[in-house]
Amino acid sequence: MAEAVELEVAGRAVRLSNPDKLYYPQRGFTKLDVARYYLAVADGALRGLRDRPTMLQRFPDGVEGESFYQKRAPKNLPDWLPTARITFPSGRFADEVCPTEPAAVLWAANLGCLTFHPWPVRRCDTEHPDELRIDLDPQPGTDYQDAVRAAYGLRELLAEYGLRGWPKTSGGRGVHVYVPLLPRWTFTEARRAVIALARVLERRMPERVTSAWWKESRGEKVFVDYNQMARDRTIASPYSLRARPRATVSTPLRWEELSQAVPEDFDLATVPVRFAELGDVHADMAEHAFGLEALLELAERQAHDEGLGDMPYPPDHPKAEGEPTRVQPSRARKR
Repeated sequence: MAEAVELEVAGRAVRLSNPDKLYYPQRGFTKLDVARYYLAVADGALRGLRDRPTMLQRFPDGVEGESFYQKRAPKNLPDWLPTARITFPSGRFADEVCPTEPAAVLWAANLGCLTFHPWPVRRCDTEHPDELRIDLDPQPGTDYQDAVRAAYGLRELLAEYGLRGWPKTSGGRGVHVYVPLLPRWTFTEARRAVIALARVLERRMPERVTSAWWKESRGEKVFVDYNQMARDRTIASPYSLRARPRATVSTPLRWEELSQAVPEDFDLATVPVRFAELGDVHADMAEHAFGLEALLELAERQAHDEGLGDMPYPPDHPKAEGEPTRVQPSRARKR
């Protein structure tokens, strides 16, 4: 292995060990290539991570080796990198890293972190999300273009309630849409707002969109994964590399380019070029913060007029008040 190298970002030097370790064998990208990628997009990556408790998805031996999610900050944490205490649904807690400067992204890359998973909260207030994250997840038999059609339908729906979304690729077949929020509502309320949106979108696009939690009930449609707004659920941050052979990137896009985009074209090699030309196309998100009043009123009407209450939580969450049974439909019929 080559000797360690030192990279400088925003006035801080970060040591990179084993720079020639192969991380993406199919493309020949090394650990140093990963670090240089994050150096090139540091401002955009930090925009999605700043002050957020962040889980690190680490691949110390590259994408073909073993990987793990690191929620708790490691013991060798630099003194300039702060943490925040977050509470899991179980009631347990952890101190997670909260990047506040570009060097934090390089420091994590040195640990083999390819994908960052930040909470939708800031370290100053870990109980109130400041982003509504809507995950449009194509099910088997559907693809990226199906997610795009759902995203445009979602865009129109958001506008009807005075909201604006910012889309990005997932790094795979899906689309993520972000809505910046005033941090006044709980995780429960934010999740409830996404459920309300999912139900309306499903009604408008019944052949293309589903809100069904159980996979056996979804069909060949795009699933609006409302549980990504549940506590301790995260999605890949903007500009995160993904553990795919092509080294694809979860890439922020403008609405006008979403339908023409090919997710596989946004990767470790191409995104720095795009970033140098366009900058962070979601930088203006910081200028906006919306309320959830209209969506929560919609949820109330759905409950009152149609009897549509809560939806199942993920299996590791404690049973919530008013939550329906967590038994999948096929098993329930056999009882």
